[in-house]
Amino acid sequence: MLEENTGKRKVVALLSGGLDSQLAVKMMQSQGFEVSAVAIKTPFCDFDCGRGCGFEIRERADTLGVNLKTVYLGDEYIEMLKNPKHGFGSGMNPCIDCRSMMFKAAKKHMDEIGADFIISGEVLGQRPMSQHGPALKTIEKESELEGYIVRPLSGALLPKTIPEENGLIKRENLGMIRGRTRRMQLQMAQEYGIENPPNAGGGCLLTDPAFAIRAKDLFAHTDNPTTNDIDLLKIGRHFRLDKTTKLIVGRNQDENNMIKALALPNDIVFYAKDHVGPNALLRGDNVENHKQITAAITLRYSDAPKETPGTIIVEKANDKSEISVIRAEEPEYLQYRV
Repeated sequence: MLEENTGKRKVVALLSGGLDSQLAVKMMQSQGFEVSAVAIKTPFCDFDCGRGCGFEIRERADTLGVNLKTVYLGDEYIEMLKNPKHGFGSGMNPCIDCRSMMFKAAKKHMDEIGADFIISGEVLGQRPMSQHGPALKTIEKESELEGYIVRPLSGALLPKTIPEENGLIKRENLGMIRGRTRRMQLQMAQEYGIENPPNAGGGCLLTDPAFAIRAKDLFAHTDNPTTNDIDLLKIGRHFRLDKTTKLIVGRNQDENNMIKALALPNDIVFYAKDHVGPNALLRGDNVENHKQITAAITLRYSDAPKETPGTIIVEKANDKSEISVIRAEEPEYLQYRV
């Protein structure tokens, strides 16, 4: 498996940018391995479900002295999410299926570069769905990596891997960390000279209760969601007007800009003519039936005064028109809120 005359033996690390995956890399480097990293991005999270760390991933790789390959799991991830083989966690998070896909991507890179095994920063018992013993075994089986995933931080608590049986690694060099405490990791970070260790990751968006509700609504009403649909889930206030029609209302200027950027040719964008307020995007099969209520909701979230008619610009592709409405009151629209 190993290329000849390369000196150090090679391993592939799933790198999230979080502290645990950095420590796993450091542990292997200290044992003489050449580490190559793979970072995974999905439509729902930055690399390896470490929300918020994706923008730092290349900096982390450079600091660690490892080559980095990034892999985007897009349409195939969305397809998996429709019916994950191993179900969901507390939200809409398919953790076991998700991890399996990530390890499959890492396995491909392992085969390409002739590495011996894969390492991960996973800690036994840290996450309830995917980091207990049976789940870890299932992930290995699903990713066709049985015996070839080493989890250095908890390795001494886990069954022997093939690299250990073959003498490539020794059990005394593996950690015994268990659970959600970070005390040992912070101590190790100091020992390895990792400055300003990142906070514990908040997990992927699918574990967030409010986002999970939006995602479930999307998948319940859309046969084939796209990455554009997913990007819209991340912003704005959401209203389900009927089974096929949805409204998204921006909450600030950044979201207003994103709504304009994400609008498709058949979408309709609404905004107040004479008042500061949101951009609102109407999408679905019955948009023409909901223009009036959308205009009223758009005016409601602007700074237009109550009980005073306002003008809403209605924009579809390059066509513009105007609607004069009174701002909506809560009983008219809260029933549609997702």
